[in-house]
Amino acid sequence: MRRPHNGDGFGIGYYTDPKLGPDPCIFTSTIPAWNCVNLQRIASKTASHLIFAHVRATTEGTLSDDNCHPFCHGSLMWMHNGGLGGWKYIKRRLGESLADKWYLSVQGGTDSEWAFALFLDTLERQGYNPSSPPSTGFGPTVLRQAMLETIKRTNDFIADIPANVIEQEQVDTRSLLNFAVTDGHSVVCTRYVRSKTDEAASLYYSSGTSWVDKNQKGEFHMDRKDKGADIVLVASEPLTFERETWVTVPTNSILTIHKQTVMVHPIIDEYYNHNPYHKRSSQLVQDKGLVTNEKATPTTPGAANGKPPKSKVLSSLHESLASSLIPVMHTKSSASPLLTPAEENLPMTELRHSISNITISGRDPTRPQELGNTKKKRKSLSSRTPPQIQQEEPEPDSPPPRASYGDPLKIAQYFPELN
Repeated sequence: MRRPHNGDGFGIGYYTDPKLGPDPCIFTSTIPAWNCVNLQRIASKTASHLIFAHVRATTEGTLSDDNCHPFCHGSLMWMHNGGLGGWKYIKRRLGESLADKWYLSVQGGTDSEWAFALFLDTLERQGYNPSSPPSTGFGPTVLRQAMLETIKRTNDFIADIPANVIEQEQVDTRSLLNFAVTDGHSVVCTRYVRSKTDEAASLYYSSGTSWVDKNQKGEFHMDRKDKGADIVLVASEPLTFERETWVTVPTNSILTIHKQTVMVHPIIDEYYNHNPYHKRSSQLVQDKGLVTNEKATPTTPGAANGKPPKSKVLSSLHESLASSLIPVMHTKSSASPLLTPAEENLPMTELRHSISNITISGRDPTRPQELGNTKKKRKSLSSRTPPQIQQEEPEPDSPPPRASYGDPLKIAQYFPELN
């Protein structure tokens, strides 16, 4: 990796007792996180229901406390991993678009803090006062919509860069926008790239009932004792070597965490591709050191059939690490809103039934793993032809029919021995 370590400072933001106010506590330093004795002292005696953490590798702005993430305003915290495309060519226009109070609120020199100012300006334009949030926060829908509009505004600024300037100055207009924002009640994270052909910087999440160090050696891992989850971790890289407990957030997606619900929505714009077989290049994020050390996605038919490539996990952290401790995590269909008004009033037991559970490991944890000669089983299954299955050939840019993904109802009908 070009930048294997993020030693240009760090920051921690966390929410304390409500009696002390809704604003988070922010602690930043310009020394490497692994060399900060005070960080170890504070962390060992600090408890919070929601924590943001960030380790920095300088791209824009000098090495100073003002440029260390997370940034905050009132009860809002903000972090960024990546960079705004064509930053030097859009900075003036972005600043001019802001209300004076948001323009003057920027203390450092990073594009990340200017993006936060743009988010605050966007939130106010949508009719919400960032300086006076409701006691229960703005809500996940408000934060998500403001985040999407912030991304759109940055794309509009880049689109207005004259074509001759882009050509003559060789301006890179690809933005890497892994943003994270919270109001102390909801968390919204994005994995986004302003490109149709490139991958975004990596982003993962994991959930469980406890995050423990059983051997007392500093080797934490996620325990999952039941189908619920009391802890949600979101990070730029998997924090453990148990790769199967981490879920990859898809490129150009927005992750929303609120109470017992975690949602992943696609960010549908001119850079989103509806074809599930569409492949992107990881060269951009590899050059910038913003992706885990995963092997390139194979071009064999196995990859098109949804078989994930094997990967190795780096031991070092890269730029944005967001650790969010939220109660029980569930998921719903990405096509539906986060929670309907009826669901918001449901007790926990009913809410669990109305929301489908996540299977982190990729298989049903309640079903015993099959043993024996798997090659013979595959051969015997492939030799059987389900009766009267008719499928139309999918269009090039359309997802294949549901049956081709392995509809569990059809599998149970034709292969009862698999149940």
